[in-house]
Amino acid sequence: MSSEELFALIALATVGTFTPGPNTALSATLAANHGMRRALPFVCAVPAGWGVLLILNAAGLGVMVLGYPPLRWGLLAAGVLYLLWLAWKLASTQRLSEAALGPVVSFKQGVMLQFINIKAWFLALSVVSGWVIGHDDTVARLLETLPIFMFFGLTSNLTYAWIGASLRHWLRGPNDTALRLQWFNRTMALALLATVVWMVRSALTLQAS
Repeated sequence: MSSEELFALIALATVGTFTPGPNTALSATLAANHGMRRALPFVCAVPAGWGVLLILNAAGLGVMVLGYPPLRWGLLAAGVLYLLWLAWKLASTQRLSEAALGPVVSFKQGVMLQFINIKAWFLALSVVSGWVIGHDDTVARLLETLPIFMFFGLTSNLTYAWIGASLRHWLRGPNDTALRLQWFNRTMALALLATVVWMVRSALTLQAS
């Protein structure tokens, strides 16, 4: 892989992983509500799931998933329903005790979330088609691309989780009223809803093309 290709790949990895989405929103929310320690399983699950997705796309599964409407819409529906459920749970938090008992996404759930995240499929397929497939050194390119995206997937979600954890004490508010935490959770719920809208619009655009 040339230095120009590597630079372009790193730029794409930066934009693709650090821009707000369901992963970054959940990382920040989990850390803000439960602390960094309980957010770490999900933070680590994101790059793990991404790694598996990238390998599957390199094997040709991504083309089949995105090219076969029933499968694509099935994944989309599962992702939308799960994100809507998470958004509702976050938005309905009224007290600090409820926030402490709110949804905690495990490592396994975090990995599975990547498979129902259409944004992840599109990005993985873009990377594979642009940097991996169609070259004589396909395996070598995959082995170069994989750690780069896993690294950025980890650092981006770790950064968002750190921000959420840093705000945790402030979000609890005076006398632990958690009013700020309520509004933070509602804002994150809106971010998840915005992601749902983007996912549906992207799928409809692909369907029309």
